[in-house]
Amino acid sequence: MTTHLYLSLIPEALIASGLTPEEFGLYYAIGNAKRARGQAVFFSVDRGALPPGAFDLSDVEARTSPHPDGHPKNSVYLSIYRVLEFIPREALTALHLTTDDGRTLTLLPRPYEPDGELRARMYQEFCPVNPRVVSNLDPAAFTAFITDTSQPVHVPRIAFTELTLGTLRGDPDSADPDVEDLPYPNIGHLRDCLRELATGPAKPTKTVLRQMTQEVLFRTVRRAFYVGDSTGLTAFPMPDRDALEREHLAWWRSAQSAFGH
Repeated sequence: MTTHLYLSLIPEALIASGLTPEEFGLYYAIGNAKRARGQAVFFSVDRGALPPGAFDLSDVEARTSPHPDGHPKNSVYLSIYRVLEFIPREALTALHLTTDDGRTLTLLPRPYEPDGELRARMYQEFCPVNPRVVSNLDPAAFTAFITDTSQPVHVPRIAFTELTLGTLRGDPDSADPDVEDLPYPNIGHLRDCLRELATGPAKPTKTVLRQMTQEVLFRTVRRAFYVGDSTGLTAFPMPDRDALEREHLAWWRSAQSAFGH
């Protein structure tokens, strides 16, 4: 039976499992009577691309051997601390997004392609820190900024996504009625953060929420998820709306039915 390695982002952990990504997503989101229900965001990890000695995998096959009845081992936690920083970007072969009812969408990595837009953006960071920030930096520049070791606050590697701002992306004072439909808490505070960003260009980011307090609304993701470090940036692009409706309709309906902020 194949042993899979997964890097979970919610929470951060390296997990070995005998389950396929779809099976693992279902288990991790719904689980059994001992686990609370909730979405899962996790990467498939290429064991062969891990640096030697980064993790103790010497007995991973034995620890993930099937149960006596032949059922595969669901999960074996291998590490729960400072995991992402020891997994190079090239070892992340796919990103899996599982809704809270266990439906999984798989995204494949591609080199980052800038969109060329000069505007405010909002990023949700996942790992190793998880604030929500607005920034006047594009994803590549944001990655370079937050992984810059010359900065007093930095991280070795970052996983994050960009969230839609609607018409606020070009005008913090936008009166478009759709702004009030954005699924974020305290739109007034978000407007204030965007105004401060616009009037204080010397500071490229402004914190909106200090940490994630709820699940991610996948329908708010703009363009892609990203993993970056000082060597570059890898994108895991989201399908466009048409492709989601044509090819991933069950997942998309489940993602749209989620509520929260």
